[in-house]
Amino acid sequence: MFSSHLGDEPFTPQMNTRQQRKVLPAVSTSLALAAGIGLLETVALIVGSGTLMNIIGIPVDSPMRAPAEQFLTSRAYGAPPIIVALAAQGAFRGFLDTKTPLYAVGAGNLLNAILDALLIFPLGLGVSGAALATVTSEYLTAFILLWKLNNEVDLFSWNIVADGIIRYLKSGGLLIARIIAVLLTLTLSTSLAAREGPVQMAGYEICLQVWLTISLLNDALPLAGQALLASEYAKGNYKQARMVLYRVLQVGGVTGVALAASLFVGFGSLSLLFTDDPAVLDVARSGVWFVTISQPVNAIAFVADGLYYGVSDFAYAAYSTFFAGAVSSVFLLVAAPKFGLGGIWAGLTLFMSLRAIAGFWRLGSKGGPWEVILSESE
Repeated sequence: MFSSHLGDEPFTPQMNTRQQRKVLPAVSTSLALAAGIGLLETVALIVGSGTLMNIIGIPVDSPMRAPAEQFLTSRAYGAPPIIVALAAQGAFRGFLDTKTPLYAVGAGNLLNAILDALLIFPLGLGVSGAALATVTSEYLTAFILLWKLNNEVDLFSWNIVADGIIRYLKSGGLLIARIIAVLLTLTLSTSLAAREGPVQMAGYEICLQVWLTISLLNDALPLAGQALLASEYAKGNYKQARMVLYRVLQVGGVTGVALAASLFVGFGSLSLLFTDDPAVLDVARSGVWFVTISQPVNAIAFVADGLYYGVSDFAYAAYSTFFAGAVSSVFLLVAAPKFGLGGIWAGLTLFMSLRAIAGFWRLGSKGGPWEVILSESE
């Protein structure tokens, strides 16, 4: 549900003749800003882990409290490479290079899986091992991306000026507000699920993780759509931009339906990868409708995000997500006590549906940058 946009500003290249690498202040600025944000996140997560557990609804005497807090504190050290990697992915998108991020993330995920298999049970590190595996894989991903990017761009340019940072903070602030809206909605849903009991919470988490994982398969669509749309929009090729817009929406809808059908058939087998507890599996299977039906909606919502970023429509992306989160949060607070996990899953489906509707509304109203794209005469 989250994407990389810190490096998506237009590039103004200068050539470093000594090393035959471009000098792009936009890249240097975004990477420096990303590193700073990552360090702040590390400190915030370490200092506020206990407070976050309280917000989520895990009491001090809960058996989940100690391992959850331990995992969160350890994972905090992975914040800097995550944010830097996201900024680097944005730079590659600016170059219309989608392969390098794929290989880097794939290598990181492979290392994560290998280390999980070694550290959690064979070496007996448990939760700490899981956190160590994840953090290590995140540093590997960031290293690969920076290494490849350094072949093309002078990463450590001193051409970082105040107005560049202010511009990034302005657009980045809107994106951060959008991410906060998403996180608050998901945190509220998790908190309400935790109050249902450990079995219900475990079943809910299986559904949520499957939902998030499969939804990320849709992320390729907004990535490609954003890069292609931004390129045509910047060139003034509005007819071609419209073609990109329509095609990405069509492919997104078809992909969402295909994922929904696949999940409906294979969810039972997939849930067995998480646990063999019959009670937990029963709860997880009760959420299969949420996981499957929401996939077409998720695909359209994610595609809309990519389209927003492709034309720098950051303000609408932030405000529409914040509105969807506020409405869905009210629904969750009302529905969860009455309908339990069913109410929570309905609230999350409402959240994604409102985001998708907001995307269609923006395009239909031809507001902001969409006026010139959708109203251009043939």
